[in-house]
Amino acid sequence: MQTDLAPEFKGTRDGEAAEAILRKCVHCGFCLATCPTYLLLGDERDSPRGRIYLMKQVVEGATPTLSTLQHLDRCLTCRNCETTCPSGVEYGHLVDVGRKLVEAQVRRPLRERVVRALLRETLTRRWLFGPAMRLGQRVRPLLPAVLRDKVPERRAPGPWPSRAHARKVLLLNGCTQPAMLPSIDAATARVLDRLGVEAIVERRSGCCGAIRHHLNDTEGALAQARRNIDAWIPHLDAGAEIVLVNASGCGAMVKEYAHLLRADPTYADKAKRVVEATRDPAEWLPGELATQADAIRERVRRGAVASRLAFHPPCTLQHGQRIRGVVESWLTSVGVTPLYVPDSHLCCGSAGTYSVLQPDLSLQLRANKLEALHAEAPMQVLSANIGCIAHLQAGTTTPVRHWVEWVDEVLGAPGARAEEIGTRAK
Repeated sequence: MQTDLAPEFKGTRDGEAAEAILRKCVHCGFCLATCPTYLLLGDERDSPRGRIYLMKQVVEGATPTLSTLQHLDRCLTCRNCETTCPSGVEYGHLVDVGRKLVEAQVRRPLRERVVRALLRETLTRRWLFGPAMRLGQRVRPLLPAVLRDKVPERRAPGPWPSRAHARKVLLLNGCTQPAMLPSIDAATARVLDRLGVEAIVERRSGCCGAIRHHLNDTEGALAQARRNIDAWIPHLDAGAEIVLVNASGCGAMVKEYAHLLRADPTYADKAKRVVEATRDPAEWLPGELATQADAIRERVRRGAVASRLAFHPPCTLQHGQRIRGVVESWLTSVGVTPLYVPDSHLCCGSAGTYSVLQPDLSLQLRANKLEALHAEAPMQVLSANIGCIAHLQAGTTTPVRHWVEWVDEVLGAPGARAEEIGTRAK
């Protein structure tokens, strides 16, 4: 795609980045068939190709409008189009730049500015979000449906392991997951303990930065990335094997640190090191679980755990991190045949704060996804991201869990003792 940058963008980092990505696009339109919003709305401006044209106009000097901003807002950033694109267009990076440039020129309505500020400043602060979520869970039956959907029923996290091990891995000290479903982190720690690995949650780390990044608070997101890097590097120096990020949305963000900080002379190399050390459980756990495979198969054979399972691969796992089919293959290897899910490449509509900012589209996408997941009547739905899990669970009575929670159940949790998850940070 031929692009002629406007003078104000020539020689700038954002302008050059946008131009390099735009020039890869060959107008083929393959992305339209896999774009969730285009499939729902049928408006090319709500497709990757249409949004690319809108962003091209902006960097060439056209004045964006509120309509331009709305079409970019409707993008889920699921990056399904990147998986489909034969030309390697890095649409996710382009839309980050495009949103930043458009929002600098278009003033949002007051209500939008207030909602986005509340999401940005509350969700990313554990000391605010944690107590608010616990209060919401206590009064959940009294909440109106629109709020009840955002407040998952609390699951008892169970005990956190107390044993020390020579092998250690870092877990993300996240913002929303420990408050909404602390059972996921606790289950991960117990699985690691069973494998002779100690989970370290460094209290100086925190939110991965994804929420601020996708709400166009670039500097706030970079500050959170730098804080996490500073918190993790000493542990990596001391022998921690990896940074294991068990929320695929957070993992996708952490793996962007090297790109986001590429021009920072102080953090560029440190960011690369953290990215190289970061793993999703799907990349790392199957190999570690090889010694437990026979025991898992036996429990599955005896019916000790639910084995009629549907797996929902989050967009941040299959398109963002490009980890596809790994969990399904591992489940098959231990005697579980994951049920067929039509259109498993499509987004469930959670997409971080999208379900709050674009509720109508989000609910349509959730309904479509649940219909697909229920096609073969699973006993449980497994996934790999807190946002997807909470979003889907709000629309079904079928249990929706992180796949590591299923592993924890099948393995058991020896060597653990009860303690508050909230005090687990070392």
